[in-house]
Amino acid sequence: MDLVTPVCRMLGMRSPVVQAPIGSASTPELAAAVARAGGLGTLALTWAPAAEVGPRVARTLALSDGAPIAVNLVLAFPVADRLAECLDAGARIVSTFWGDPAPLNPRIKAAGAVHLHTVGSAAEAVAAADSGVDVIIAQGAEAGGHVWGKVPTMALVPAVVDALAGRAPVIAAGGIADGRGLAAALALGAQAAWMGTRFLASHEAATHDEYRRQVLAASETASTYTLAFDGGWPAAPHRALHNSTLDAWTTAGRPPAPNRPGEGDVLAHDPSGRPHLRYADTIPLPTMNGDLEAMALYAGTSAALVHEVLPAPQIITDTVHQARRILTPT
Repeated sequence: MDLVTPVCRMLGMRSPVVQAPIGSASTPELAAAVARAGGLGTLALTWAPAAEVGPRVARTLALSDGAPIAVNLVLAFPVADRLAECLDAGARIVSTFWGDPAPLNPRIKAAGAVHLHTVGSAAEAVAAADSGVDVIIAQGAEAGGHVWGKVPTMALVPAVVDALAGRAPVIAAGGIADGRGLAAALALGAQAAWMGTRFLASHEAATHDEYRRQVLAASETASTYTLAFDGGWPAAPHRALHNSTLDAWTTAGRPPAPNRPGEGDVLAHDPSGRPHLRYADTIPLPTMNGDLEAMALYAGTSAALVHEVLPAPQIITDTVHQARRILTPT
């Protein structure tokens, strides 16, 4: 069964799988590997040092052997200069998140790029399409990392598909980590699946071994929707794995900052000696050392479906093959 959908053709994909922008864990090697395997790899660039944005995009495009890659920018932060750097370096697929996509859309379109935007409701999807967005990402509440809406994926995706009535293709996000999830997304009317937690446990992701161990050990109830890890991005809900920081905060009755247990503790250092504090929005990266289990371990409910660390191309292949078996009539 051919799983190449219209959005695949629009974005230059051979398979309907998008690697979500997994923050600092996204790397040129990961995005390029996904792209070469036929999916769409994504670089998260909102927090990258400004001087590195253009070179990082250029490096990823060089590694992708001509396959397209996407860049992701979070609209809660000033990103106009980063957008210009991305477009100047050759990025032609831009995904935006957490805000109104309308102000950036003319600049994206003027560069001949495709604009993707993440929403949490059908009304937002319609508004985004009205503003010129080309592709809608419907993010369910099961998603890991920062979560824009509260509607579960199973209800959100068909509601968004119906509301758009063909005006823009939809990509399903939240709780998808294998071919069963991809098949379900396609059955709900989406044209691709957006997977983040699964790619945390890929060889190419910049995730510390402790982070990977926590993801592999997670059950379907191991992640929680919370505001705890708000250092660097205040008042932004997110989904992360239960850990010692969340346990202590919950036991204390979830007091607000600055009265949370261990507030201000230094949990880890990176090679430059920079400290990383408890309740910061920082994830454990391979170069860090310290009490990494207590840091923000962003992951969705689909962590329960992740059982081994694999090369990104194999994740793409296994996901598509499983979905094809499910969807092919016997």
